[in-house]
Amino acid sequence: MKGRPPLRPLGAVLGLGILLGAPWILPGWLLFLLTLALAKGLVVLGIVLLMWGGLVSFGHGLYFAAGAYTVAFLYRFLGVREAAVGILGAVLVSGVLAGVVGLFLSRYRAIFFGMLSVAFSMILYAFLLKFYFVTGGTDGLRVPIPSIAGFEPPARDIRTVYYFLNLGFACLGLFVAHRLSGSPLGYLMRAIRDNEVRVEYMGASVRRTVYAVYLLSGVLGGLGGALVAFNVGHVAPDLAYWTTSGEFVFVAILGGTGGVGAPFVASAVFELVRNYAIKLSPYTWQLGLGAVLLLIIFFYPEGLWGLYEAIRSRLSAWPKSSSKR
Repeated sequence: MKGRPPLRPLGAVLGLGILLGAPWILPGWLLFLLTLALAKGLVVLGIVLLMWGGLVSFGHGLYFAAGAYTVAFLYRFLGVREAAVGILGAVLVSGVLAGVVGLFLSRYRAIFFGMLSVAFSMILYAFLLKFYFVTGGTDGLRVPIPSIAGFEPPARDIRTVYYFLNLGFACLGLFVAHRLSGSPLGYLMRAIRDNEVRVEYMGASVRRTVYAVYLLSGVLGGLGGALVAFNVGHVAPDLAYWTTSGEFVFVAILGGTGGVGAPFVASAVFELVRNYAIKLSPYTWQLGLGAVLLLIIFFYPEGLWGLYEAIRSRLSAWPKSSSKR
């Protein structure tokens, strides 16, 4: 049973340095994609936490949409534009929602867990679609530029502000996931994946363990939804649709579960490949996107993190093999 994924200080520092300089290096369109990838990576990270225990949630669009619509509702009905209030509200709403849904889902495993998660997500989708006088229906709702600590950022700097806001929460999510992976809760999730019956005989509660991780997973989904709502400036019922949830699961598989940073890397790759696929083939871009990503998964079943580990191991072994010659 694997323990906590290794945190390499040098690589982490170099990566953080590059990310901090991104607003002054990358063009605007690429910075926007990276900003979205950081927010969506939080949702994917929540799915990966469940995958540690062998559980796959096909309904995380539920929390993604709940977080995004919380921000929109706070503005529409209360006139709240403060980012901190919107994010806090999204976390609370998604946390309460995950707490209620988790009571049901923590009882089930395998395909039953996945299908029930889709069902709850589609219930929210139907609500957002039908109650148009509250939700705006298919037109959705507008989300204005938020204020940060009472100050509204200048229009020319808003993309940079969004980027650092998302980067800060992404780093927080990475820290929490890394600590969780080496905690008793993280070890229990991996043990549940390997042998659930044995965990029960050890005296640990499988249901409570799954419930606790599911609660955290839902909060991460709501947080990612709130950040995307701020960045895009609009929310629509499609955020809760099953295809959105399936996209998050696909990105989670693309990145792999070997490291806590994998969801963010995979999310960035996914957004970049999708953007170029749409430009090159506007009418069949889904086919091109699927082909590229499926090739990656076919040759590297452990995802992009598995590819990274393979390259790193070969590079570390290269000086030793050359010295023997």
